[in-house]
Amino acid sequence: MNMKRISLVILIVVVGFYVTAVAQAQENEPTDNEVNEIAKGLYCPVCPNTPLDVCETQACQDWREEIKIQLMAGWTKEEIEDYFVEQYGERVLAEPERSGFTSMVWILPVVAVLLGSVVVVQALRSWKGRAIEETVTAVTTPTVNPSTLAEIEQELRHLE
Repeated sequence: MNMKRISLVILIVVVGFYVTAVAQAQENEPTDNEVNEIAKGLYCPVCPNTPLDVCETQACQDWREEIKIQLMAGWTKEEIEDYFVEQYGERVLAEPERSGFTSMVWILPVVAVLLGSVVVVQALRSWKGRAIEETVTAVTTPTVNPSTLAEIEQELRHLE
């Protein structure tokens, strides 16, 4: 009878450990939101310009499952992104890294806006200068024929 009690206690302990392990495994399983948080930073390998979190191709489903497995293994977001970049190249990143040649993606738009602003300001100044110059020229330059002016002056002298 003692052996039965010992077996029963061992069985209860083993079942307790199993239930605890299953509960912890379910707690550590990442949610779809956690997987999609990382997936939205990656692009589909099949569909151009489609984020991984919204693409429904089999490849994207496989990638999201792989992300889930990596999260369960304790990987960080950066480690997962680095893994995909190492496997498939930087084209899988939704946002290019801000270093090296890819930093031009961030710098060129700012430079283009600044240069465009300078060109617009210079053009406006040039147009404004021409308009003033044309106005001054129009006011100071007589448009009446000199012989006609001479006749008008002669008529005015006769009136005096």
